[in-house]
Amino acid sequence: MAKDYYATLGVGKGASQDEIKKAFREKAHLYHPDKKGGDEAKFKEASEAYQTLSNPEKRQQYDRFGSDAGFQGGGAGGFNWQDFARQQGGFSSGGADFNGGFGDIFGDLGEMFGFGGGRSGGRRGPQRGEDIQAELAVDFLESVFGAEKTVELQKTIVCEHCLGNGAEPGSKINTCSTCGGSGQVEQVQRTILGNMRVASVCPTCNGEGKKAEKPCSRCRGKGVYSDRQAIKIKIPAGIANGQSIRLSGQGEAGERGAGAGDLYISVKVKADPRFKRQGDNILTTEKISFRQAALGDKIEVATVHGSVVLKIPDGTQTGKVFKLSGKGVPHLGGGGTGDHLVEVVVVTPTRLSRSQKKLIEGLE
Repeated sequence: MAKDYYATLGVGKGASQDEIKKAFREKAHLYHPDKKGGDEAKFKEASEAYQTLSNPEKRQQYDRFGSDAGFQGGGAGGFNWQDFARQQGGFSSGGADFNGGFGDIFGDLGEMFGFGGGRSGGRRGPQRGEDIQAELAVDFLESVFGAEKTVELQKTIVCEHCLGNGAEPGSKINTCSTCGGSGQVEQVQRTILGNMRVASVCPTCNGEGKKAEKPCSRCRGKGVYSDRQAIKIKIPAGIANGQSIRLSGQGEAGERGAGAGDLYISVKVKADPRFKRQGDNILTTEKISFRQAALGDKIEVATVHGSVVLKIPDGTQTGKVFKLSGKGVPHLGGGGTGDHLVEVVVVTPTRLSRSQKKLIEGLE
C-alpha cells in the first residue's frame, strides 16, 4: 500500500518547504527514540517522509507516482539509514557530522537529547559574568551638566574569602580525577545512526580540569556569591532621556577568575516645568504684554545657565522666537553647546476701561 507522506507529517499537499520542515521538526521532537515515550518506528516514518518531500525532484515524482516509485532505499522497512545520512550531507563515524538539510534539525535534537548533532561538547571552563541592565532617574539639570550618582545593586561579586578561586584558603587545587585534567569525558550513546562516541563536559569539574580539595566555605566553591554593592556612576553632561551608560566589568562577577560582565545604565531624565529639551536646544515660552510687544522692552529669561536679559524690539508679534546662543545643553562628549530658544506670546488684555479703548481706537 502506497504511503501518504503528507499525512505522516500532518501537512497538506500544497505545503511550503518551511511548513514541511516545521512539521518534521515537531514529529522528530515528539517521536525521537531517545526521548521518554518516543516511538522509533514513527520517527523513521517521519524522517522518510521528510527526505522525500524536502527534495523538489523527489517530491514531484512522488506526487505523480506515489511512494512505490523507487523511494525505498533498501533495508528493513524499505528505508536505508546509511543512504539517508549520506544523501543529507554525509556523516563522519568519528562524530555525527550532519551538514545537509537536516543539520539544524539534528542540531536541535542533539541539544535536546545529548547526542551531539555535529557539535562537539567542548571544554567549558569558568564562565564570564552576565551583563546587568538597570535604570537610573536623574534631574533635568543633572542631565544637562552631568553628575555623580551612587546606585545599589544586588549582584554576584568575587568572594573575598577565597579571592575567587573557589578553594578554602590553605587547601589544594588538584587535577580532576574524573577527566584527568582535560575537562571532557567520552561516552558511547545510542542514536538514530547507531552507537556513537560523544565528548561532553566533565560533570565533576564542570570542564575546568581541576577541582578544589576543599571548597570555599563562603562561596561553596563557586568563587562568587550574591550581595548588595554600591556603585558610583558618572553621568556625562548632555545625556538625554533613554540613553545608556556602559560600565565595563561592573556586571555580574565571573566564575573562578573569569571576567565580569558589564553594567548598562538606562538614564531616565525627570521633566522640568520650566524647560523643554529638543536635541541640544532648550525651549521656553515667555508672555509679554500688548504694550511691551508694541513699544519694545527688556525682559528677564530663566535659562539652565542662569537668568539672561532679553531685548524685545518694538512691533514684536506673538509666536516670534528669539535665540540665546550657547545657552542650551552641552553636546554629549564635548565640542560645543546648544542654544536656548524663547518664543514670546503676546497677552491680549481682556478688561479695558473706556479711556483705554479710545487710546487703542486712536492707534488705528
